[in-house]
Amino acid sequence: MTMSTENALPDTAQRVASLLRELGHDQPVVMLPESGRTSAEAAAGLGCSIAEIAKSIVFRRVADDAAVMVVASGSNRVDEKKVAAIVGALAKADARFVREKIGYAIGGVCPVGHLQKSVMLIDQDLLQYPKVWAAAGHPHAVFSLTPQQLVAMTAAPVADIALQT
Repeated sequence: MTMSTENALPDTAQRVASLLRELGHDQPVVMLPESGRTSAEAAAGLGCSIAEIAKSIVFRRVADDAAVMVVASGSNRVDEKKVAAIVGALAKADARFVREKIGYAIGGVCPVGHLQKSVMLIDQDLLQYPKVWAAAGHPHAVFSLTPQQLVAMTAAPVADIALQT
């Protein structure tokens, strides 16, 4: 794991670093030497458990074409039926939809700084960890925060969204 100065960050990660500073967040954006596109890749690069990765999954709400983002524990699969029961019927979101509505490419979708207001939910399972890691706008960029900071930054409700296996 390498620490990068903000000027060395890719444009989208610089945008996230600036936004985090504006929000009063004191943790830096970190560039992973390898990709963090998946929870497993990010966890391996950070030396943390997969469950401590706050992965962002975007759906399209059928009723109004709004983006629905679920920030889930990296070890959980999202139960789309549980999410739909809270926010309404869902459809898959393709890469174009995610980029247009959220403003980030898949693999680096940050839970803050969206282009358009999105509907958000946070996985209740993230609350058991003292620190989690979220994408910072680029497949190699991440930042750490507490689950409480995640809830405060996003103003998203915490919900049971995990698929029970």
